[in-house]
Amino acid sequence: MVEQTRQNWDFRRFLDTLGFFGEIPFIGSFTWLQKLLGMKDDAILDSPNSPGVVLVAGATGGVGKRVVQRLHQQGIPVRGLVRNAQRGRELLGDEVDLVEADITLPETLTPKVFENIRAVICCTGTRVQPVEGDTPSREKYYQGVKFYLPEVAETPEYIEYQGVKNLVNAAKPYLKQRQNEKMIFDFRQPMPNFNSLWGAVDDVVMGGVSESGIRQISGAALFEGNVSTANSGGFASVRTRPLDQPLDLSDYEGIELRVRGDGNRYKFILRGDDRWDGISYCYSFDTVYNIWMTVRIPFAELIPNFRTKTIETAEPFPAATVTAFQLMLSKFEYDGELNPTFSAGGFRLELETMKAYGGPPLPQFIMISSAGVTRPGKPGLNLEDEPPAVRMNDQLGGILTWKLAGEDSVRESGVPYTVVRPCALTEDAGGKVLERDRGDTIKGQCSRNDIAQLCINLLNAPEDTNTTFEVREK
Repeated sequence: MVEQTRQNWDFRRFLDTLGFFGEIPFIGSFTWLQKLLGMKDDAILDSPNSPGVVLVAGATGGVGKRVVQRLHQQGIPVRGLVRNAQRGRELLGDEVDLVEADITLPETLTPKVFENIRAVICCTGTRVQPVEGDTPSREKYYQGVKFYLPEVAETPEYIEYQGVKNLVNAAKPYLKQRQNEKMIFDFRQPMPNFNSLWGAVDDVVMGGVSESGIRQISGAALFEGNVSTANSGGFASVRTRPLDQPLDLSDYEGIELRVRGDGNRYKFILRGDDRWDGISYCYSFDTVYNIWMTVRIPFAELIPNFRTKTIETAEPFPAATVTAFQLMLSKFEYDGELNPTFSAGGFRLELETMKAYGGPPLPQFIMISSAGVTRPGKPGLNLEDEPPAVRMNDQLGGILTWKLAGEDSVRESGVPYTVVRPCALTEDAGGKVLERDRGDTIKGQCSRNDIAQLCINLLNAPEDTNTTFEVREK
């Protein structure tokens, strides 16, 4: 039933709204003055880490343990895949998530291994050791400079080829769900600046009495309130303050929301400038009572709007300069049309995540291989000039040949990948500039620390997707 009454207008709440957003109608922003006087923090969007876990296979190896440790230190969710959980705990501590499995045994690669993963960093490798023996911590093997006559303690075909093939095929269906996304707000986790970034913009700014707010609850953000048509009002909304650093989403196709509503039809609104009352870009979506649902909002379907009136323009949404996000419940759709499901009264919309979708593919399976994998049997190759692994490939069970077969299984999997072929790995502290090459001809060395950090950097490097390269320190 539509309300026709007039109610007292809350002038103080009107002032609170203007104060939060730093705006004076018809005059402009005074946020600069608020910041100058220390009354307002910067409106900065601290984008969360990309959602999901990075699975590190070979997590107790020389490179693998460093990848796990660095991911953990950088606050990136990580899970170590190990064959022996007790040994994994001794090396990696109790704070790191570990899962026990053997990549050579497909039946051990259960859904638990891949739960909520977004990428795999594969640092597995055949155990190679000096014929004369090594220390318990494998110091002779890991030092990577002095030559010790080597032998393999495992079968390279099982580890380098079958194991890698098992891993990428088992991970594939889980990785496919995570492609090409950028998390903007992950309300499943606490946001320290939540209350300083999000505020209410209700019809009180036009003399109405609707009232709403947004707050963090367990696992979500809750937009709730009461919408009233009294005093010719009829909308409630929450909005971010204009971002000091606009968000560039030009590489993406749109926004995806994960919501649980109450059966109402809501609006999602984006802005491409810092004006209080400028052009907004709107998209209406329906909810189902108490059901979680995914809403995809293509940028191409956003409706340019000014005060509920559609603007005819050939200009696309300025996705390179996103300055504000807004959720609204309104009795109006566009151009005087009414919201077909609108009902005055209480409402409730939970929001779990807000992310951009359809972006450039990122590497999701990063494989640490080895320089030299294409050299065994290569015509005209002078073996005396080659590293020991190339010279002794046959004696080592065809280790490089099987590494190359493992690479091929990754490249043929359809999963966005990067194959890294480091030259001789050392225990040096690292911090060196790394040099890349293609064609598998370079020789040299590089620190395991630097390769570990390279793996982490590749997680956000679309330019390296579906590439294979060798690497050494300059």
